[in-house]
Amino acid sequence: MKRREFIALLGGAATWPLAARAQQQAMPVIGYLSIRSSGTDAQFLVSFRQGLSEVASAKTETVAVEYRYAEGQADRLASLATDLVRRKVAIIVTTGGPPAALAAKEATTTIPIVFVTGGDPVREGLIESFNRPGGNLTGVTTSYDEAAPKRLGLLREILPKAAIIGVLVNPNDPITASSETNLMRTAARSVGQRIEILQASTERDIDMAFASLVDMRADALVVAPDALFASHVHQLVALAARYSIPTLYWRREFAEAGGLISYGSRLADAFRVVGVYAGRILKGEKPGDLPVQQPTKFELVVNVKAAKAIGLTIPESFLARADEVIE
Repeated sequence: MKRREFIALLGGAATWPLAARAQQQAMPVIGYLSIRSSGTDAQFLVSFRQGLSEVASAKTETVAVEYRYAEGQADRLASLATDLVRRKVAIIVTTGGPPAALAAKEATTTIPIVFVTGGDPVREGLIESFNRPGGNLTGVTTSYDEAAPKRLGLLREILPKAAIIGVLVNPNDPITASSETNLMRTAARSVGQRIEILQASTERDIDMAFASLVDMRADALVVAPDALFASHVHQLVALAARYSIPTLYWRREFAEAGGLISYGSRLADAFRVVGVYAGRILKGEKPGDLPVQQPTKFELVVNVKAAKAIGLTIPESFLARADEVIE
């Protein structure tokens, strides 16, 4: 999907007619590359614009944004990134993890790239180091890797007798899937927990994964961070409720949509930082000099209504530690 948007970031800023502005100064254009859909990203774009407005200047009061959405199809990212480069955008912002960021990195070594990713961007091959990224990339990690063992521990805390816990990953994002699988297996071995890795790369695969959970009599499920799953929030939440499978997710949007528990950093905060970095780069800073930002807080959200619907009682001590309890 292709779309252009003009953003007036300050209350007094005006979007000039294109012909008039061309006579003055070219309007900066930010290329926005996402593996997800426009509907999935919409709520976070508010935070992105907020970040841009925080560093607004003569160069960033009004910008144009060219949106490119892969609609969950990773094989489209390379051509979408190339298209943005061909249009000579000033910056490329990527979201949805390593696939989008790597596609942009492959497409250009000169246009600044600001990414949002969930794991370790050094290991993912995006940057040289957190403090000095080097090259033309910088961005934000939501540090989902760091939270992976904690998510397993949280499920075990409310289900101490769980014999089997499933872990759902997307094989079409091999970097994230491999990392999540290894982290979960290591955490499970340390506490003697049996886990089963399930894979899903399509909507139908998600249905089949839940059927497999029922067949193996799994007691719970952890949904790994992935753009595909973020695009199928309601499907995942509905299946978990239908089969009464206690499920833990990595983003609060799942709990808000009726999911049982979420644990992770706030994606809205990451998008705000990306907006700030985009604005700073438009003002002349180099991406390689901007340290990759990491979250300072992980939040636990519990949906008590969802728990009651599947006959699960959440201990009061657990609820007392939650950052938010949805009644």
